[in-house]
Amino acid sequence: MILGVNIDHVATLRNVRGGFEPDPLSAAMIVWKGGAEQLVCHLREDRRHIRDKDLRLLREWGKLPLNMEMAMTDEMSRIALDVCPDLVTLVPERREERTTEGGLLLESQTLGRISIFLEKCREKNIKVSLFLAPEPSDIDKAVSLGVDQVELHTGEYSNAPSDQLAQEELGRLMIAADRLKNTGIRLAAGHGLTVRNLPSVLGLPGLLEVNIGHSIIARSIFVGLGQAIQEIRSVLDENGSYRMVRGEFQE
Repeated sequence: MILGVNIDHVATLRNVRGGFEPDPLSAAMIVWKGGAEQLVCHLREDRRHIRDKDLRLLREWGKLPLNMEMAMTDEMSRIALDVCPDLVTLVPERREERTTEGGLLLESQTLGRISIFLEKCREKNIKVSLFLAPEPSDIDKAVSLGVDQVELHTGEYSNAPSDQLAQEELGRLMIAADRLKNTGIRLAAGHGLTVRNLPSVLGLPGLLEVNIGHSIIARSIFVGLGQAIQEIRSVLDENGSYRMVRGEFQE
């Protein structure tokens, strides 16, 4: 199981003061040493997280595959085709949102733009992933486009206010994952995942990758980034277990 770690909020904290610390590249080095297999960052239109220079430095560093999350805009397309990350994940983006609020809406106009962008990415050997809600119609559209990967939005499951609703959302994720079987499209999942809710998601058929950011960065405030990654890695590898004791994880 591939673990991608999103370091956006390292940059967010740096940007609050406008200085140089904490440095996203330094965080990337810890992510690498911590056992993750992929680095994730979202270059937003307003640059409130990662900035252009960060993206280029992370790509030049090159110790981990780089997954660039981006909106399907002309500006981001130009940047992606210039920087050439290993993977581009197309996500919806609203300027006023605090975080990505749902899956990409695959309307007819969007499909056309993605199709053109996909061909340009193939010329540059950049793989393309779509961040989608577990809607069967959107899954089918992704298959028809021939993208390399679909990342299922797990936010509704992760933020469900009751166990019953969480199970209902997990069922939708299962159906979407099953729909991708035998299509040749890789399956990833992400958004709102933690050590508590991750185990159920790992049961999605064909799941090869999870991308986690906020919970790892939040946890790192208390135990350090390396340890926060190891706690997630332990769940993924099933070679260790953690339990909550007065707000702390213990082996």
